[in-house]
Amino acid sequence: MSRVSIKLGVVLLTALAGFSAPAVADPGLLPLVSVSSNPAGGQTYTLSLQILLVMTALTLLPALLMLTTSFTRFVIVLALLRQAMGTAQTPSNQVLLGISLFLTLFVMGPVFDQIYEQSVAPYMAEQIEAGEAFERGQIPLREFMLRQTRENDLSLFAEMAGESATIAGPVPLRVLIPAFVTSELKTAFQIGFVMFIPFLIIDLVVASVLMSMGMMMLSPVIISFPFKLMLFVLADGWNLVMGMLANSFVT
Repeated sequence: MSRVSIKLGVVLLTALAGFSAPAVADPGLLPLVSVSSNPAGGQTYTLSLQILLVMTALTLLPALLMLTTSFTRFVIVLALLRQAMGTAQTPSNQVLLGISLFLTLFVMGPVFDQIYEQSVAPYMAEQIEAGEAFERGQIPLREFMLRQTRENDLSLFAEMAGESATIAGPVPLRVLIPAFVTSELKTAFQIGFVMFIPFLIIDLVVASVLMSMGMMMLSPVIISFPFKLMLFVLADGWNLVMGMLANSFVT
């Protein structure tokens, strides 16, 4: 955590405390900043370091969502599908991100449930400390990533880190996360390549027909685009793509 992040967090928490003095004074709430008088007659501000760390860690949530879940595979495959169909910006990036997000929640639902039951719920019930809750919360997510990670990718990053990590053994997160991301990228591009083939065949057929008819000045993309849409709709493409993506994860 950088010094700039710490300073920004201190300023933010101090500002929040200043604008919400009645809430801070309420003993039933968790004080962000407590004010006490020192012997010299001044005031001393005591900042809760744990809350500061949590608020700073919130900035890492988007990266954790993309790099430790199924989100990466979904968004890459859907982007490649859009490019293969030649629909430019349809569906838009916002739609693709929304679809990827909710597919991620669907696939990762059992993992999130385990994290809540094993880590979040006991911590909220004050049965375990924050450190133990963090360690317990890693276990389901770590098992999910290990099931999707290829052995050669894991060996590559373990060798560079000087670790002897294997799929069956304990793997540090600093080795597991980049290996998992590499495996997800490879899988996503493999799926995208398979989806490109039918649309590529349509482009080749249309280009060959136009050339044989002497219509070389007419762009094959204009003619092949409606045929691609018709093929995708008649084959119930969205159903096939969503089902294939959801079933592509090792359970």
